[in-house]
Amino acid sequence: MLAPAGAPAALIDGAWWPRSRNLTEQLPALVECLDPLWGRITRIAVSRTFWPVIPGAVPAHGHMVRVGWSNAGQDPHKLLLLSHTFGRWDLLVIPPETAPATAARLMATATDPSRSLTATGLIHEAERFRAAAEAASDSDSLREAVWDSEGGADKTPATLPHDS
Repeated sequence: MLAPAGAPAALIDGAWWPRSRNLTEQLPALVECLDPLWGRITRIAVSRTFWPVIPGAVPAHGHMVRVGWSNAGQDPHKLLLLSHTFGRWDLLVIPPETAPATAARLMATATDPSRSLTATGLIHEAERFRAAAEAASDSDSLREAVWDSEGGADKTPATLPHDS
């Protein structure tokens, strides 16, 4: 998912949600999707933090794209793409194990023109949102249990005595 065309410059230009941590499998599809939009992607840079194996290059659209990495200086939740036509693009990398609802929220946030967080800032914000939602759900469950134990919704009304 990409920021809208003409959006003001931001720290993140869009988001990518790979299905695994295998860059050799995942990067070609990303490049093939973006090449027609951004011109020929020539180089990709990732942080080593979350990728067990980083290939030196991946094939895409009949050309090879060089892949580099860094342990320092690059946000671990960001992927950098370079193209001759448009220059540099920074994408939030949504971890593959992310729940679909959280991933959808992250993609929408990453492409929001008013955003101002880094890639890691967006991930941390999503984690706080998820934790708050879980806490609220736990609280709702506790309230329901108390309600039921105090004669709430499951309480069967007592029978009234009949006048004879």
